[in-house]
Amino acid sequence: VLAKLLCDQGVGAPIAVSAFYAGMSILQGKDDIFLDLKQKFWNTYMVVYVARNAKDVAVSYYHFYHMAKVHPEPGTWDSFLEKFMVGEVSYGSWYQHVQEWWELSRTHPVLYLFYEDMKENPKREIQKILEFVGRSLPEETVDFMVQHTSFKEMKKNPMTNYTTVPQEFMDHSISPFMRKGMAGDWKTTFTVAQNERFDADYAEKMAGCSLSFRSEL
Repeated sequence: VLAKLLCDQGVGAPIAVSAFYAGMSILQGKDDIFLDLKQKFWNTYMVVYVARNAKDVAVSYYHFYHMAKVHPEPGTWDSFLEKFMVGEVSYGSWYQHVQEWWELSRTHPVLYLFYEDMKENPKREIQKILEFVGRSLPEETVDFMVQHTSFKEMKKNPMTNYTTVPQEFMDHSISPFMRKGMAGDWKTTFTVAQNERFDADYAEKMAGCSLSFRSEL
C-alpha cells in the first residue's frame, strides 16, 4: 500500500530486487554482462528494505507456512524453529539476508528501515522514505499515508490482506495472512528453553555485525 501511495504521488514504481536477479544465474561466467546489468540496476533504482526482529519473523513465518499451501507442512513449532535458525526455510537464512542488505546499504542506494520503528512512529519512517527519494509531500498527504498503511487498515483491505487469493493457495481459515502485526508477540509462542537456545544461536550468527534489533516495543 505504501509503495502504491508513493507511486500515486509520482515517487516511482516499486521493484522487487529478487525480480531483477531472477534468472541471472544463466549469466554466471559471463562476468562483463553480469556486472554491467547489476551496475545498470543500481544506477536506475533505489531500494527500501524493511527488516523485522528474528523472533517475530520466525513465529509469523510458521503461521504463514500453515496457511500458504505452496509450502510443505511446517511440522511442530519446535522443529520449524530449528529449521529457521539454520536457514532451511523457503526464503533462506534470515541472518544472511539482513546482514547482506545492511552491508549493501552502506555502499548502494538502499534505505534500511526497521519494522519496529515503523510500528512505533510510522510518520517518521514515511518521512525518511520521502527524503530518501528526494520528495516532499503536503502534511495531509503524509497523514493519509499513515492512516492507510496502518496494520489495522491493511488487515481489512482486500488489496493487502490476500483474501482474494483462492483458498487452495492461501487458506485463511487456518490463519489470516495479516495476523497480529505486533512487535514482541513472539513471547506468546517461544518457551523459555526455546528462547535461550535461540538467543545463543543468534549471538553466534550475528557476532561482529553492527545491526541492532528491538524484539519488543
